[in-house]
Amino acid sequence: MPPFRHIPGQNARHPEDWFDDLKASVTPDTPPEALEMTAAWQAGLVYFEAGYFWECHEVLEAVWMQAPQGSAEREMTQALIQLANARLKLLMGRPNATRRLCDIVEAHLENCVPAESVLGLSVGVMRAWVGDTRSDIAL
Repeated sequence: MPPFRHIPGQNARHPEDWFDDLKASVTPDTPPEALEMTAAWQAGLVYFEAGYFWECHEVLEAVWMQAPQGSAEREMTQALIQLANARLKLLMGRPNATRRLCDIVEAHLENCVPAESVLGLSVGVMRAWVGDTRSDIAL
C-alpha cells in the first residue's frame, strides 16, 4: 500500500515510479480472460476498497489500455476507474462531479450486461457501490 492516499489539491502525489511494477503486470500479451489475475487489477480492487481512489485509477489505467476495445473487460475496468474518480470527487467536496461520474459508471455497467460478473467483479456489487456513492453525496 502507498504510505498515504493522494487527494489532488490537498497533498503531494506519489513518486512517478511508485506504481510501475504493478502496471508492468499487464502487457500486450495478457489475454482478456487473464486481466483479473494481474497485479494491477488486484491492486486496483484493494486500493478501491481501502479508499485509495486516486491510486486505484492510476493502476487500473494499465488494465484498461490492454482490454480489447468494446469488450466487457474494458467496460468494467472503465466503470471501476470512474467510480474511483467519483469517490475521489466526493472526498474533494465536489457533489456535482460525483453525480455525473456515477451516471457514467452506470452507462459502462449497462454495457457489461448480460454478464453477472466481469473480471471477477459482480455487476450487482458495482451497482451497489454506485448507490452507496450517491447516498454519501447528501452526508
